Amino acid sequence: MCEPVSTVSSEVVARDLDEILGRDLPWRDLAGTTVLVTGASGMLPSYAVYTLLALNDRHDLGITVHGLVRNGDKARRLLADILDRPDFHLVVQDVSAPLELPGALDYVIHGASAARPALHAGQPVATIKANLLGTFNLLDLCVEKESRGFVLMSSAEVYGVQPEDTELIGEQSYGGFDILNPRACYAEGKRAAETICATYQAQYGITSRVVRFGHIYGPGMALDDGRVQADFAANVVAGKDIVLNSDGSGMRTYTYVADAIAGMFYALLRGDETAYNVADPAGMVAIRRLAELFTQVRPERGLELRFTNEADARAYSMAKKQGLDSARLAGLGWRPVVDLPTGLDRMVTHLESTLEG
Repeated sequence: MCEPVSTVSSEVVARDLDEILGRDLPWRDLAGTTVLVTGASGMLPSYAVYTLLALNDRHDLGITVHGLVRNGDKARRLLADILDRPDFHLVVQDVSAPLELPGALDYVIHGASAARPALHAGQPVATIKANLLGTFNLLDLCVEKESRGFVLMSSAEVYGVQPEDTELIGEQSYGGFDILNPRACYAEGKRAAETICATYQAQYGITSRVVRFGHIYGPGMALDDGRVQADFAANVVAGKDIVLNSDGSGMRTYTYVADAIAGMFYALLRGDETAYNVADPAGMVAIRRLAELFTQVRPERGLELRFTNEADARAYSMAKKQGLDSARLAGLGWRPVVDLPTGLDRMVTHLESTLEG
């Protein structure tokens, strides 16, 4: 038996792909298809691209992958391993503009979105355009091409403000937020994009799957992303202590990127509902605990968790828990396989190898 072909040069990502392809899924349903992945240089979309190409390498499925990106230079740097492949085609344009794509198109995985919190404040118009106009443009293309299906990478942000006693949020648990606050551009954009998916499914028969990701971490997350998991990873890589400006009591579900993408493929290949939460129930931890786990990734560096306010270090209260209920996805057979300590180690290892390279 021949050794599996390595789709990427990163040992961490290659191991992740082994685990994703090892899932009990009807992968052959994708044989001979053409798939467009938008936002292809981002953390989650890039893993979708790598998974599809790995299926070609290891199972000879003959999938053609188009990766749409807005920043061509950035994409050529981040996707250098796959640029010369005959089964991958880089498309450089803004998803907010109508897209022309030659040939057949069986599936679209729409991941192009300004997910960084700083962009929601600094570029609210571009943020909402990618979610609204992008979804319209791509679904119009699906109608034109008579595509089999559409996947929207959505977010836990669509749930808005939840009651204080909520611990796990189900797929029907919608709360509210201030629609006149420009920062609502991301959450409202994702909500509207989900409704657009539902309307095209009802009117044109485009099978749509909405996957709502919680707090995802892992290879591919930029160190300047702005979310705590990126900040903590940057500290560890730089050999700096982690400093919290609060008691870190807020609790969320943190899910490793490979488990999250596997969940997306479960929804695509096995799902019969429109929306699915993707979250590791065992990854429900407080920000404080997440920071502690990051300091333990490289114990030899002696990194510590410190607080700007010493009272926060002493007066630690278990405050608001709020994670996603992934029972619907688990009903399809999905299970996370990478626990937090393992996932954090993989994230830091990948970042270190990238910086060394």
